[in-house]
Amino acid sequence: ASELNELKKQLEELLEKRFIRQSVSPWGAPVLLVKKKDGSMRLCIDYRQLNKVTIKRIDDLMDQLVGACVFSKIDFEIRIPSD
Repeated sequence: ASELNELKKQLEELLEKRFIRQSVSPWGAPVLLVKKKDGSMRLCIDYRQLNKVTIKRIDDLMDQLVGACVFSKIDFEIRIPSD
């Protein structure tokens, strides 16, 4: 139960700082807490499954776009909180 409380606390802090936001996306990644040397808990996200389907090189993406007539722009930002 204390791990669940810690997870809720850390998620609330990240929401308040606007590092994360609520989502209804069908996509997600497993979350776990890892104890740090000082005894506090670090929130970790396991992106291994996502990494398996992520295009590794921009050249590969460009090759897939050859002959396409519709393009989209995605603005993506990652914020990593410091400890």
